[in-house]
Amino acid sequence: GVEGSTVAARKNDKVVNDDLLKDEIVSEHLTRNIQFFGFESQKKVSASYVVVIGLGGVGSHAANMLLRSGVGKLLLVDFDQVSLSSLNRHAVATRADVGIPKAQCLKEHFLSIFPECQIDAKVMLYDSSTEEEILSGHPDFVLDCIDNIDTKVALLAACVRRGLKVLSATGAGARADPTRIRIADLRESTNDPLSRSVRHRLRKDYGIEGGIPVVFSLEKPKAKLLPFKGPSGEEENPSDYQIVPGFRVRIIPVLGTIPAIFGQVMASYVVTELAGLQVQTEPIVNFDMDHYHTLHQRLIEHEELLYGTSVEVQVDVEEVMYIVKELWRGRSAREQLVKDVGRGMWRSVNELMLVRWDCTKPASISNLILLKFKEVDEHESTTLDDIKETEPEFYSRVTSVLKRAELDFGL
Repeated sequence: GVEGSTVAARKNDKVVNDDLLKDEIVSEHLTRNIQFFGFESQKKVSASYVVVIGLGGVGSHAANMLLRSGVGKLLLVDFDQVSLSSLNRHAVATRADVGIPKAQCLKEHFLSIFPECQIDAKVMLYDSSTEEEILSGHPDFVLDCIDNIDTKVALLAACVRRGLKVLSATGAGARADPTRIRIADLRESTNDPLSRSVRHRLRKDYGIEGGIPVVFSLEKPKAKLLPFKGPSGEEENPSDYQIVPGFRVRIIPVLGTIPAIFGQVMASYVVTELAGLQVQTEPIVNFDMDHYHTLHQRLIEHEELLYGTSVEVQVDVEEVMYIVKELWRGRSAREQLVKDVGRGMWRSVNELMLVRWDCTKPASISNLILLKFKEVDEHESTTLDDIKETEPEFYSRVTSVLKRAELDFGL
């Protein structure tokens, strides 16, 4: 009887108290954040409005840390109720909460943690009929924590169409290794059946190739959907028991810690973005040490061929790994869009090599770019002044990347 209802409804217009941090208790609550970000940056976080859709194992932990980090306004959306089996991964639910809507559960707990936050909770399913109600009000970020493909694809497409920043969670079930969790563009996610399906549907139905950051795991799932057994104990058709058409009834085994970490990763990403703190996420590069040794050897051989000596090669294999992985993300400096992922990237190393950006300077950590074989001759037959004049955007991008190497190594 509560689906479609709003718990203590407020208008969705973005009105956040800009003086939130002037409150002595709030300021003390957020003192560690203020020390980390600085007062002005934390003020941006506290003046922000974030929508979290899907409040299970991932979404509840994401919303919980957004609240504790001082986000000033939250909209919590989920049509489902707390169940006993969700207590192994839910952020705040207790046995007393079993049977009540997840949105209501979170709101009630959240008000005891940070009562100054404007919390709106909607017990509803996201779809085309509820899009305007959920996504209006100019949110600063939308968190997609939905595990149903149809709903997830529709939400992501709507966010792209509306120009809203969105972060999407992929499959957290059937995994056990927290060290393999990453954030990358949807085009780069690998070993995840959910993101593969979402990527296909977005491209096919909406012409969206990428540009959406996702949280995913590089770990291959440890288990598959369990067979569905009805009340009789016999295997039955899962669709006969769907409360909502298209939603999964069969169960994916879940280690509660992994969706919790997914949610924490999402909250960390959003809070640092809201605060304006630049964080370089680890690139998804599927090379091993043999590949880096090969690239280092190619550099030496190319220097000897071009200059008659390799004496000006000032990098070792570990520094080559930094240059290739951290600076160029395993792709040619001329490739802005992700084309090869997984085994495709592994194979692409066969046509890549490191060359000097400025041929008048040594082959140092801040003067090497990654190019495809076919791009090298053209690069080495022109000058930086020509590139600056004819390709100012490319010139600016490369110099910015190489500047990062100078800063990272104190050069």
